[in-house]
Amino acid sequence: MMETPAQRTAVLSIGRIYSDLIFTGLSGLPVLGREIFANGLTISAGGGAYITAAHLQHLGRETALVARLGVDPLSAQTGAEIKATGVNLRFVECSVEAGPQLTAVTVLGDERAFLTKRAGSARPSTLEAAVAWSHARHLHIAEYATLHEIPDLIALAKEQGLTVSLDPSWDADLIYDENLLATCRGVDLFLPNREEAEAITGLSDPQEALAQLTQHFPHVALKDGARGAWLATEGEMLHVPAQPVNVVDTTGAGDAFNAGFIDAWLSAADAGACLAAGITAGSLSVQAAGGASVLCFS
Repeated sequence: MMETPAQRTAVLSIGRIYSDLIFTGLSGLPVLGREIFANGLTISAGGGAYITAAHLQHLGRETALVARLGVDPLSAQTGAEIKATGVNLRFVECSVEAGPQLTAVTVLGDERAFLTKRAGSARPSTLEAAVAWSHARHLHIAEYATLHEIPDLIALAKEQGLTVSLDPSWDADLIYDENLLATCRGVDLFLPNREEAEAITGLSDPQEALAQLTQHFPHVALKDGARGAWLATEGEMLHVPAQPVNVVDTTGAGDAFNAGFIDAWLSAADAGACLAAGITAGSLSVQAAGGASVLCFS
């Protein structure tokens, strides 16, 4: 880790903000031409950037969201929920063209299906001010799609002395991009889940995928769901099992893991402690519908 002034401890979390409509209590997943009914519905703020930011703030790490938000009623409701978490919103740009952004999530056991609508550009007008913020130490990029839209993002962060993490996040149009690894050059901490790691490397074994990914990134944390998580760093490879918890909804669990891991990593914790912190945050997330909803009750 590079040396930074004492006041530079904050994380910037960049990505799109969504309003998540989470349907639970289903008898099956939707199929064309048929209607099914849900017993439960939760409407909550979503998107990896927000969920990671909320969990970081919950852990006591000052965090600023770098994003665009619409001005429509649904976006306003989402913004109010985000504000209540204490996440710093100084770098959130409000714009008519930025919303609404929606994700409909259907949850059936451990399986989920998503239908998402994006709006406008991912690049906020506040970006340059954000990376130059005197409190900022680290930039977390919540999905490869954001980096794909803002290809100079890593360079901007590095010019300001920030470390950078990236969660590729599943996007069927981008996860197999042959330029993905080259575009991610300069990322210090790469945070895929097992499915994403396999898509990127072509390797189904997590240890083999980690070995390949460490040729491109100095630190790789691989999330393996109920099987826990792996870390490859500085020639070391480590696995920590998951915690047994009552699972309600796994939406955003990986983003919560990112928060726990990043907070411990920035605090110079050892490899095992970083993985344990990530798993603890992810385990907290799955105990309520919505990636950060449980924070309201903890």
